[in-house]
Amino acid sequence: MRHMLRRWWLCVVPLLHAWTSTASGVYGFHSDQSLATFVQQPGIFRGTKSSPRSLCKARSHLNLRASDSAVFSESGVASVQYNTMEDLVGNTPLVKMCRLVDEGSSNVVLAKLEGNNPAGSVKDRPALNMIKAAELRGDIVPGRDTLIEATSGNTGIALAMAAAVRGYKMILIMPAHMSEERRATMRVYGAEIVSVSKEGGMEEARDLALKMEREGRGIVLNQFSNADNPHAHYLTTGPEIWKETRGTITHFVSSMGTTGTIMGVSTYLKEQNPDIQIVGVEPGPGSAIPGIRKWPEEYLPEIFEGWRVDRTMSVTQTEAEEMARKMASTEGIFCGISSGGAMSAALQLSKEVQDATIVTIACDRGDRYLSTGVF
Repeated sequence: MRHMLRRWWLCVVPLLHAWTSTASGVYGFHSDQSLATFVQQPGIFRGTKSSPRSLCKARSHLNLRASDSAVFSESGVASVQYNTMEDLVGNTPLVKMCRLVDEGSSNVVLAKLEGNNPAGSVKDRPALNMIKAAELRGDIVPGRDTLIEATSGNTGIALAMAAAVRGYKMILIMPAHMSEERRATMRVYGAEIVSVSKEGGMEEARDLALKMEREGRGIVLNQFSNADNPHAHYLTTGPEIWKETRGTITHFVSSMGTTGTIMGVSTYLKEQNPDIQIVGVEPGPGSAIPGIRKWPEEYLPEIFEGWRVDRTMSVTQTEAEEMARKMASTEGIFCGISSGGAMSAALQLSKEVQDATIVTIACDRGDRYLSTGVF
């Protein structure tokens, strides 16, 4: 008898929560709360006459994701709201380094695993935001416009994914020496790839993108000058880090490429606590690290505002690659080379400070670099 009552109570509580949490005749709740999700289906539950068995049948009828919701109408028909690919961008895990930090250290070093985004990198955030913001302004229209972007890889993959979701043709321009995994991924999403020389690099790619736009071949979103790039991180990455650390973050360490991540996160975190230190990571002399750049003055991203960075640290290509391998073998985090560079800087910083909470970005996944021989 006690067992039956317990089963009945577990089934009824979600219904009571749904009925009492709303007004105006429409009932709904999210299953990421402490109570299980109930989904009302025609014929399962109507009105006030239901047995414990029918309630349990209703409760278990659909297996929803934690972020799905059910909306109840007075007619007794439920409309289930599911995620789309766009909904999965952001809210990535923030994990503690357990073995990389020196034993006995008073510091906490955390990595935000941006490889968990749908297209596999932190660039999913600005890619989607740049497209949606341009749509809202009326600058681009799905099915009509072709988008063009210069990229070293991750932004291109993210834009290719977002363009596929939103309904655009995508032309991506990248240096010839970028990894084949990146190129193959862009093609899978339907993007056209245009290569420039290794010697010309990203500077040549950016120049060609603008030339193609002048020729009328498409519209350049231009991650290097587009304010919607850092704004994506101001809206999402920064608030997530602040919430996940419960406001205890003392240092934010980020590799610098287009600089969108560090600009957006810096702006948000400094608004919450001006004492938080923002550390930018750049490549050391002669180092070529995918995703980390030290730009010539004439190609410095227009979105970059140097005063938002409190300190810069240099890492070598060897340090970045070694740390990427070490993150996989000691922490189980299989990430890319720029992530290794950022973590190398974060760990060096940890040797200089005490009682700190240091957050860095693991920008992407390591499987994009298998053909390079780094792993």
